[in-house]
Amino acid sequence: MADSSEPLTTAGSTTAVLLAAGAGRRLGLGPKAALRFRGRTLVEALADVLLDGGCREVVAVLGADAATVRAATDLSRHRVIDNPDWATGMGGSFRLGVAAAAPEDHVLIALVDQPGLTPETVARLLAAHRPGRVTAAAYRDAEGKLRRGHPLLIDAGLRTEATDTATGDAGARFFLQAHPGLVDLVDCSDLTGGADLDTPDQLHLLD
Repeated sequence: MADSSEPLTTAGSTTAVLLAAGAGRRLGLGPKAALRFRGRTLVEALADVLLDGGCREVVAVLGADAATVRAATDLSRHRVIDNPDWATGMGGSFRLGVAAAAPEDHVLIALVDQPGLTPETVARLLAAHRPGRVTAAAYRDAEGKLRRGHPLLIDAGLRTEATDTATGDAGARFFLQAHPGLVDLVDCSDLTGGADLDTPDQLHLLD
């Protein structure tokens, strides 16, 4: 259960990029963005979480069946862009979303298949961010080891290098592998498990 007393503070100016373009083939229920979650679509619910957590604005990147997703959801509080080349992988959506953010903003990269994300998690990342660094939510596995997950806050000064290496189904992965010393892990295990919704056996995450 999240601690509602934790302040929802900002660190600089941050645009959230919500990657929501995939077709959800492994799940087999159509685009994850359009899945129902607590009475709304998943993309709408998560975009609101990012805004409520302290991000200045949210850029939601749609792709597969974008017209259907738009018709099923209310994203009027947010900016929405379509990636016509969504099928080439996450890298294209990552580049488009980051490019759409104000040039001076840090960018917080979030995934639409993480229904457990809370405003408190977002606020904790924003508050922990240090200039020139990457700040990543991290979660403890069954052995208690802290492992990097999402969301991921990339400093404004690192945006160009991060997008230059985004290709295929890799967003910031190659950039992070090349610069492990730049990454600060922030333990968010007390707020959420950080699980991604990828396969039918994980549908309980939508409960």
